[in-house]
Amino acid sequence: MLKRFYTGFVFRYPRTVIALVLLTAALLGTQAVKLSVDASAETLLLENDKDLAYTRLVAKRYRGQDFLVVTYTPDADLLAPQTLDNIRTLSAALLKIDGIDSVNSILNVPLLESPPKPVKELLEKIPSIEAGDANLTLAREEFKHNPLYVSNLVSPDLKTTALQVNLVRDDHYYELLDRLNALRAADDNGTLTAEGRTELADATAVFKAYRDVARERDHRMILAVRDTLRTHQAAGQLFLGGVTMIADDMVTFVKRDLKTYGVAVLALLILVLWTVFRQKRWVALPVLISALSIGITVGLLGMLGFEITVISSNFISLQLIITISIIIHLIVRYRELALTNPGADERTLVLESTLSMSKPTFFAIITTIAGFASLMLSGIKPVIALGWMMSIGISVSLIVTYLLFPAVNVLLKRKQPKTTFDKEFSVTKILATFTERHGAWTLMATVLLIAFSVTGAQRLVVENSFINYFKPSTEIFQGMSVIDRQLGGTTPLDITIDLPQPPTAESPSEPAADSAAGFDEFDEFAEEFNAEAKGAQYWFTENRMEVVRRVHEWLESVPHVGKVLSLGTMLEVGRTLNHGRELDNFELALLYNEMPAKFADIILKPYVSIEHDQARFALRIIDSDADLRRADLLKELHDGLINVVGIPPEHLHISGLMVLYNNMLQSLFESQIATLGVMAVLLFLMFWALFRSFLTAVVAIIANLVPVGTVFGVMGWSNIPLDMMTITIAAISIGIAVDDTIHYIHRFRIELARDGDYVAAMHRSHESIGYAMSYTSAAIMIGFVILVLSVFIPTIYFGLLTVLVMFMAIVADLMLLPKLILLLRPFGQVTKKVVN
Repeated sequence: MLKRFYTGFVFRYPRTVIALVLLTAALLGTQAVKLSVDASAETLLLENDKDLAYTRLVAKRYRGQDFLVVTYTPDADLLAPQTLDNIRTLSAALLKIDGIDSVNSILNVPLLESPPKPVKELLEKIPSIEAGDANLTLAREEFKHNPLYVSNLVSPDLKTTALQVNLVRDDHYYELLDRLNALRAADDNGTLTAEGRTELADATAVFKAYRDVARERDHRMILAVRDTLRTHQAAGQLFLGGVTMIADDMVTFVKRDLKTYGVAVLALLILVLWTVFRQKRWVALPVLISALSIGITVGLLGMLGFEITVISSNFISLQLIITISIIIHLIVRYRELALTNPGADERTLVLESTLSMSKPTFFAIITTIAGFASLMLSGIKPVIALGWMMSIGISVSLIVTYLLFPAVNVLLKRKQPKTTFDKEFSVTKILATFTERHGAWTLMATVLLIAFSVTGAQRLVVENSFINYFKPSTEIFQGMSVIDRQLGGTTPLDITIDLPQPPTAESPSEPAADSAAGFDEFDEFAEEFNAEAKGAQYWFTENRMEVVRRVHEWLESVPHVGKVLSLGTMLEVGRTLNHGRELDNFELALLYNEMPAKFADIILKPYVSIEHDQARFALRIIDSDADLRRADLLKELHDGLINVVGIPPEHLHISGLMVLYNNMLQSLFESQIATLGVMAVLLFLMFWALFRSFLTAVVAIIANLVPVGTVFGVMGWSNIPLDMMTITIAAISIGIAVDDTIHYIHRFRIELARDGDYVAAMHRSHESIGYAMSYTSAAIMIGFVILVLSVFIPTIYFGLLTVLVMFMAIVADLMLLPKLILLLRPFGQVTKKVVN
């Protein structure tokens, strides 16, 4: 059937085939602009995460503005007139930028102890440096000791300060997001009607369109902020930080990676192709096929609404490498036939090489797709998307290659292959000889590798160190480092506590004896009293403040927790204002109700929800601590607040990006371990079906699992954590590496049929398909090495580990696989020719 397709259509109408492929690429190319980049935090969240809804609720309940952080280490003293003027000038320049609403700095924050005053008198006029009514000597002491500011607004040594650049809140963005999330929730719950699904599609399109506009606006704003900071660098050291900046930079990094690494990989592959084949047609044709395959894929993905994320940013490089691999196998087979059949015409050579490689290539691509498809079992959108994107891309590459390779070559004149490199390339011959004479060493090395892999895998940890995702030379790393070490930590974490109800008129407000007694149920009280109790004067009870103090003090004692801000911070400040005496309920209510909004929005209201009887504790984690284990820390916080502080589990909520990222990684780790098991079984069954031999399937699966296990061993012993990119390497690598196994076994059976001699068949296989395997592996390794130029550390690890697994895979396929075949003889004693 396939032969009839080529002889009856492709060879009769090669120009038509080429024109159809070009037309398809041109038409789909118009859809390529729809393939957008999304590097936001939302792309790294677990689908249907139970903590996601609550994280969004907290963000909405304690609604604050998005902001950037500018760290400033002046050359002069922090409170010197020159430094204050610099901050004033910089703040004024920042306020002129579109999108910036306000700037909080040491100039305009409330100074509650400069000088100290009674609460009532203080509320009449709260001093600040900008207002000119603050005592700078006392302000220095307040910045140094006031828990509101030390390790938050200023560093403990008073050498570094932060400017919080508040951005204009985009209410329309959040309205669109809330609408979209509500529709998604209904869809997840199975309550969305057909009309609702249409609305969901419309809402998704509207949100994405507006999001892209908002991101471009934010990008221009961040560029303007950076330009402004550059003009003020002479006054000291300035770094920019903040979630908005990181998200914008991530988009920039992803776009640059797509351009830089796609072009760089192509250039290196061209070099490899020329070095190996030394003929223009074997360079130009792979480049043409690869370019059209990627162009068609990008158009399809854009048309289908896919988006490129940090995780899928390397999909072009992956597809390019796999496409080149398919083509190299065809080229090597064509050249082999041309050398052994000098009298054959071009049509015969092209047909024979295409048909002879179609079966192993098809099964190799199916297994590669199976490897990428396993990523779809994850619950994480960008990982699922990568699985779909690569499955689509590889399928396109297979179709385009098996159309264009014969169609183009049949139009060209036959040329004798240049075999200079093949004659000089003796690695495969050496490996064949070593396997024949010293195969026992290969088996011993395999046993040691398995032991190394098992012990190393037991040391693997799943981590998400944000600061260590970037090279030290990047502004993201430098800014995060200053904030992390000098200003209280970088990674935000929210803990919210549902506070006990205020006592009824019949129930006194003294705290109960046990630590959790403040949460005892109270008798029902009159409706009118219940209404009044919602007022601030009834909300700040002794019971509640005691709970807040206990939680705050315990959180500050936990290792790796940096700055903790909450109502407890204000209670500590109030005790200082009140000469060591706790503020009473009336004074706290007075502060809440009478403090000017511009100050209350900074130091009080972000940590209290009277309406919901809740207190919020805003933590920042020291992300650069080398011994920090985030999953362990979250468990310690949860268990400690329940068992040590005495908070009932139903009243405790831990949320934020750290929780969501940890959930994502833990889920991905568990799913990938399970998926690898399923994938190993699936590949085994595919090998069994393909080669119709149980023993052959055993040999093939061993040769593929050992390289992947070795990578896990290296990661474990090298303390390389599993993160959002490296955790997917096993599924991806085994999908790619299995190709060579299939090609080798298929060729070995053909060679074995010639004379039934296993050793001779091994040597001939090494000197034929072994070349193609070596060339494709070299191309893949060289292609992935280029990823070390990325500024994103997970991408660098991904590139290096993929190089390692491909090196181990080619070694296994050319040493372990043939040794197992020689030892187990899975094909029996062949005495007659097997028809291919």
